[in-house]
Amino acid sequence: MKERVRPGHWLWTAYEHLAMVVGLGSLALICLAWLPLALVLRRLLPPATGVWLGRQFVMRGFRGYLGILSTLCACRFDLSALDGLGQQGPMVIAANHPSLLDAVMINSRLPNAVCVMKAELMDNPLFGAGARLARYVRNDNLLNAVLRCRSELRQGAQVVIFPEGTRTHHFPLDPFLRSTALIAVRAAVPVQTLIIEFSSPYLGKRWPLWRKPSLPLLFRVRLGRRFEAPRDARAFTAELEAYFRAELAGPTTPMAAFPAAASA
Repeated sequence: MKERVRPGHWLWTAYEHLAMVVGLGSLALICLAWLPLALVLRRLLPPATGVWLGRQFVMRGFRGYLGILSTLCACRFDLSALDGLGQQGPMVIAANHPSLLDAVMINSRLPNAVCVMKAELMDNPLFGAGARLARYVRNDNLLNAVLRCRSELRQGAQVVIFPEGTRTHHFPLDPFLRSTALIAVRAAVPVQTLIIEFSSPYLGKRWPLWRKPSLPLLFRVRLGRRFEAPRDARAFTAELEAYFRAELAGPTTPMAAFPAAASA
């Protein structure tokens, strides 16, 4: 029987390069296909209908994209902890941010999520039209962002935010910004934490976009503590950061810890 190709073999290395191209290219194609529709629909549809459609497309589009990564690119995602979270009412959902795939994984399971996004992403030709249709929130003006998030939460949405403000640069965690706490205080909603674990820092802050991954890639999102609605933004920011640091104090989750059947 012919020996199975293993990591380190030149054929496996070639597959890793191909998987990188397929993974990045398929996301770009999904966004490009949605871009003209999102631009037109935002002008034609009533705001409430456009928001619903925009968020549904994000959820289903990201779920399909994770399916592509699972099927063609040797990626495995254990997102079962997120099932049902979208039906648990308004809350701020706060997660650590090791990779560009974090928002994709979280939003693939939440039908009424509002992301707090960097202004440059909202203005990006690939992502901006869809994000604006879904009424995502820009982070370039803190007061406006907090008020927008409070409005969305009062309408039943769930706000997804990364308290570090950007992908982690110094693992396991960078210092937290106060925006997460300010939103929760103003809206008087609980904060549900998500812990993202990974087998590789692929697409992290220090990983160049065109550097190939070391396959297979495994990701898991698990539910952390749910904090009651805070009253003091400064104190809660310190408490939230301390909690995440305690949860992430150990080594990166080893591949053996992931269920063999884990998938998108």
